[in-house]
Amino acid sequence: MTVSDEAIVVGSGPNGLAAAITLAQAGLSVHVLEAAETLGGGMATCELTIPGLLHDTCSAVHPFAAASPFLSRLPLAEHGLTWCYPEIDCAHPLDDGTVALLHRSLDSTAEGLGPDGPRWRAAFGPLTRKADDLVADALGPLVRVPRHPVAMAQLGLRAGLPATLLARAFRTEQARALFLGSAAHIWRPLDSPASSSVGAMMIAAGHRHGWPVVRGGSGELAAALVSCAKSLGVEFTTGIRVTSLTGLPQVSVLMFDTAPGAMADIAGDRLPARNSRAYRRFRHGPAAFKIDLAVDGGVPWRNPEVRRAGTVHIGGSARVMVEAERAVANCRMPERPFILLAQQHVADPTRSVGDIHPVYLYAHVPSGYDGDATEAVLAEVERFAPGLRERILATSVTTPAQLEARNPNYVAGDIVGGSNTLRGLFARPVLRANPYATGIPGVYLCSASTPPGAGTHGMSGHLAAVRAIRHLVSKG
Repeated sequence: MTVSDEAIVVGSGPNGLAAAITLAQAGLSVHVLEAAETLGGGMATCELTIPGLLHDTCSAVHPFAAASPFLSRLPLAEHGLTWCYPEIDCAHPLDDGTVALLHRSLDSTAEGLGPDGPRWRAAFGPLTRKADDLVADALGPLVRVPRHPVAMAQLGLRAGLPATLLARAFRTEQARALFLGSAAHIWRPLDSPASSSVGAMMIAAGHRHGWPVVRGGSGELAAALVSCAKSLGVEFTTGIRVTSLTGLPQVSVLMFDTAPGAMADIAGDRLPARNSRAYRRFRHGPAAFKIDLAVDGGVPWRNPEVRRAGTVHIGGSARVMVEAERAVANCRMPERPFILLAQQHVADPTRSVGDIHPVYLYAHVPSGYDGDATEAVLAEVERFAPGLRERILATSVTTPAQLEARNPNYVAGDIVGGSNTLRGLFARPVLRANPYATGIPGVYLCSASTPPGAGTHGMSGHLAAVRAIRHLVSKG
């Protein structure tokens, strides 16, 4: 491989940028093409409500970015990135007025859970102590012998369980809710096999690295990655929508940070029939219904501890969350949807304008949901923060259709790149040793629809680029 080798990356989300940086580090001349007028994909920050108030448009809180084996090796601080940490990573308020708190400290979290403290330490202590090893393996190549088999076995004993079964290890509603709220990030029924996996990893990564936000908004993470890429010679062109392989320059590597269906449309007849069928049948997950608020004085939480948390899981009891996630998976809008609420200003006051604060919410809703969930979402938040509506100065609503219109990778409002069914966890988008290869020589898929899946960690793009580089080297 020589420096004259050229590569094109289509899409500038976290995986597209990670692929571009990886290829450039290997000596390729890289050009990134982006359909939007701005770079970064879901890593964007805008004034959605009132001037000066900074709202993240999708990517918001970053436990996996801080823990990412790839991103953590980049000199992003030199390119303007600053992580900000809330006093409390996550709060889960309950209907009786109590709250469960996830601290970066394992011990502080356990102490707050009272009689369930020893059980929390037993469940997540071993994972936390080996968190960096686990993240390196869990976010690494799918088909291989893990580098840390003992640690991965410990994770597997927990991750393979239905979240509801692992939750039975706890006696209190607080501990069960705290775990199941994290497990709900898998976007699938909480009583299904392996539904503990994402929650267990998020908790372990959080106890090791925290759940930080980016100073100035998630768009600053995109800016740092773009700056890093440019320092390596990567070139960028925005406003270019690639609809066909025809017309693209002949290069050594073509990387696509796109959904599988879009890849099939772009490749057309050049895509092998088996891959074309798999890409077009690729199953996407439930949708997000997003609401951004400008709130005078912040959210008036009934329990004051919640005001110190960067992330709030609003799902009520374990039973309510299980019912809500089952309804969404069955394409029914739940009466009490699971909601993720972020108060980034708690860690990063630059997001606010005086005492007016941005509040970020999204609810889990059925794929392609075309109703208006605004009232259901606000009613659920007010259950734990009475008087919220009186403090709202402005509202911005983004429906699943609008999410897809802004970013075509969010098919029908799916912001995690595909259904996390048991098959979806291990066959993204196809089950094979090299899931990034499209079957067209030199053409690779590198989006969140490839392993290891969703999260602003860049590992899908990095691993796809590593495969491409190995192939070039093997060709001499």
